[in-house]
Order: sequence, then C-alpha cells, then structure tokens
Amino acid sequence: MNGDGDFEKMVKDLQSKIEQDEEKDYSKTVINEYRNPNNFGVIENSDAFGEIKGPCGDTMKISLRLEGGKIINACFWTDGCGASIACGSMLTKLITGKTIETALDITSEQLTDTLGGIPKEHLHCTVLTVNTLQETIKNYHKVE
Repeated sequence: MNGDGDFEKMVKDLQSKIEQDEEKDYSKTVINEYRNPNNFGVIENSDAFGEIKGPCGDTMKISLRLEGGKIINACFWTDGCGASIACGSMLTKLITGKTIETALDITSEQLTDTLGGIPKEHLHCTVLTVNTLQETIKNYHKVE
C-alpha cells in the first residue's frame, strides 16, 4: 500500500471510531439532527431575531418569520458543538407553525425529551437554545 492509501485507511478508521463513540453518548435523534440539521441559517429581514452567547462560549441565533401571530419560518445559527446544532434544529422544527405563545411554553426539559436525551455535560445546550428563543420573542414584542 502506498502512503496515500495508508492515510485514507487511517482517516476512515478514525471516522468510524468517532461515529461509534457518538452512538454510545447520543441518541439517534441527536445524531441525525446534528449531521443533517434543518433550518440552519439566518432569515434575512426576519420579523424577530435573538442572539445569546452561552457561558460555554457557544453562540446561538434564532430568526423568525411570523404571520398572524404564527411562526411560519424559523432558522437557527450556532458556532457550537453537535449538541447545540441538534438543539437548534429540533427547536426550529418544534416551533414552526405554532403561535408565539405556544413556542414560549417550550422548556429545555421538553427539548431534551424530544431529542431522546442529551448527555449531562451538554444539557446547557438545550437551555441556551430555549433562552435564545425566549430572547427572540421578547425582541419581537419590543418591536410590535
């Protein structure tokens, strides 16, 4: 085997090990949400926008498009870890089509449950995501 082939095998083996470790720690839902996130990005000229930098250093942004008090489009952006990505993806799916009041009722515990659980060391990601949603809606009410 040449040097390139050895390197490719090493990379493939390392990727496989990473994926096996993830599957021990994270639910299938979390893995799917961060590997294939929904609604990642920022809505240009959104009706509501919020941004929070968490104590862990991750930043979460949420932007909403509203119509008649309902969330018709929700996007998130984060520079955080896979758990933060999964939280943003799942939250935006949960709130799309809901009223602002219903979206405000979502708790970090509900988000954790919907994701099939999160390791204790990443529970702060659910709190950051829900707090960012609350900040986003608070900013919307300031403009109304």
